[in-house]
Amino acid sequence: LWLRFLGWRVSAPNLNLELNEMENWTMGLWKSCVIQEEVGRQCKDFDSFLALPAELQISRILMSLSNGLGLLGLLASGSGLDCLRLGETQKDLKRRLLILGGLLLWTSGVMVLVPVSWVAHMTVEEFWDETLPEIVPRWEFGEALFLGWFAGFCLVLGGCLLHCAACSSPAPPASGRYAVTGLQDHETYLENRTTQPKV
Repeated sequence: LWLRFLGWRVSAPNLNLELNEMENWTMGLWKSCVIQEEVGRQCKDFDSFLALPAELQISRILMSLSNGLGLLGLLASGSGLDCLRLGETQKDLKRRLLILGGLLLWTSGVMVLVPVSWVAHMTVEEFWDETLPEIVPRWEFGEALFLGWFAGFCLVLGGCLLHCAACSSPAPPASGRYAVTGLQDHETYLENRTTQPKV
């Protein structure tokens, strides 16, 4: 969630220009900001979603979906933990919740890595584009890209560990099997008692 409010791109210093040396521009998914030494930080929301570059449009959608899937993954995996007494008799259901939570967290991590890597790729291409005039400002990686890579890898790793831990544990037998077996044993015991001769 915090990646939405950090700078995904920051203005690169232009050594060929002496204009606006005291300004530093940042661009996020929802707003762009300028930082000046005298005035401070001033931000403005983007006027139109459709006017944004394609990578920022898709990044908005994927990051919003990633937040929702990550929350669902935490709820599912938390409900499947053994330390939670809710539904402790349904071991098979808890195992399935762990698998579902791992898959949701893994998908959430992928949905973070895709837009972050896409924006980084476009930033590198635009930075080294020789067809752009020198007066056009260049962009560099913002702090949100590095935090996004770290968070995405952690989500993918956590989802894989949850999935592997749930799949490696042996599945408990169905509770109905114990009930049927116990009922049959009890009936056999009663039959043996009735057939025994009285002394």
